[in-house]
Amino acid sequence: MIKYMYITNDPKIAQIADANGVDRVWIDLEKNGKAERQKNMDSVKSHHSISDIKKVKSVLKKAELIVRINPYFDGSKDEINRVIFEGADFVMLPMFKTCDEAVKFIEAVDGRAKTILLLETKEAAQAVYEICKIDGVDEVHIGLNDLHLSYGKRFMFELLTDGEVERLCNVLKDRGIPYGFGGIARLNEGMLPAKHILAEHYRLGSTRAILSRSFCNYEIIKDIEEIERIFATGMRELRDYEQLLATETEGFFTSNRAVVEQEVSEIAQKLEKRKVVL
Repeated sequence: MIKYMYITNDPKIAQIADANGVDRVWIDLEKNGKAERQKNMDSVKSHHSISDIKKVKSVLKKAELIVRINPYFDGSKDEINRVIFEGADFVMLPMFKTCDEAVKFIEAVDGRAKTILLLETKEAAQAVYEICKIDGVDEVHIGLNDLHLSYGKRFMFELLTDGEVERLCNVLKDRGIPYGFGGIARLNEGMLPAKHILAEHYRLGSTRAILSRSFCNYEIIKDIEEIERIFATGMRELRDYEQLLATETEGFFTSNRAVVEQEVSEIAQKLEKRKVVL
C-alpha cells in the first residue's frame, strides 16, 4: 500500500496525521533558490527550522520523520549532521543534478539515517540509470513541481502522460529502489482528481505519495476538530480505494490512463490560455 507523507512543522497537526494513519511526517528546510524557481507558482514556501525536528518527532507514535534539507552546498555536511542529531529518520536531498552531488549527500549521511533522493531536475532524470547504481540510495521520489518546470511543461502531470514518469518508474523498479511521485488531494478532489492519480500509482508500481496542501490546508482551516475530521475521513477514503485498486484488472488501469490523458490535456490547454491572457 502507499506510504503517505504530509508536510508540517506543527506538532499538533503532526499528531493528528500520525493518529489517522499518515505514514510519514515531513519537515521542510529547503529554502535556497526555491522562491526564485517557483516565483510564479502557488506552491508552499517553507518556514520550517531545524528546531522543529525534535518538537515534531516527540509527538509521533507510528509515523516516521522525513527532513528535506537544502540542495547540496558548502554547508550541507553540517546541515545533515544537525538534522540527524535532532532525530530525522529520513534525510531528503532536493534539486540535485549530478551523481557526484548524490554521492556526497549519501556519504555525509553515512548510514545514520535513510536517504531519499528527490528527483526534480531534467539533468537528474536523464542520469537516472547512473544514479540508480549508487550504493546507499534507499528511496527516490519524483518531484513533479520542479521537474515539470525543468522540462518547460505547463502542468506538472503532463510528465505523467508524456511517458517520462513511467520511464523513471521502470528504471527504479528494475533496480529494486522504492519510489513514488507527486502529491494528491482527497480522493474526489484536486485539479486532477486524486482517484485517477492513485490508480496511476498502482499501475506504475509507485508506493509513495505526498498528501498535498489541498488535502488539508491547516493554514486556512483553524478548527482542530475539522482538521481531525478531514484526516480521519480523507485517509479512510484513500485506504478504501486502495483496496479496490488492488483487485482491479489491467483493463481498468488502461481506461483510467485514457481518462488521465484527456483531463491533463484539457487542464494544460486551460493553463496555456490563462498564461496568454496574463
